[in-house]
Amino acid sequence: MESNSEGSVRYDRWNEDNITMNVEGSQTTRMRLYNRFCVGSTGIMVKTAGALAALASIYIIGYVTGYYIHRCP
Repeated sequence: MESNSEGSVRYDRWNEDNITMNVEGSQTTRMRLYNRFCVGSTGIMVKTAGALAALASIYIIGYVTGYYIHRCP
């Protein structure tokens, strides 16, 4: 079986310990980025940082809005 840049599986039926899978070539760039940044411990850190950034931006927007609504004329 020839190896190429696309996804391939090499299987030797007499030796089950010698199974080689190349999944990296068959995945799109979008799926590779998703698997890298949204799954596992890195994904948890990215989601936590995103949630904190969203919380901080909502707090700042609320603070600025409240300042302009409640200031004395």
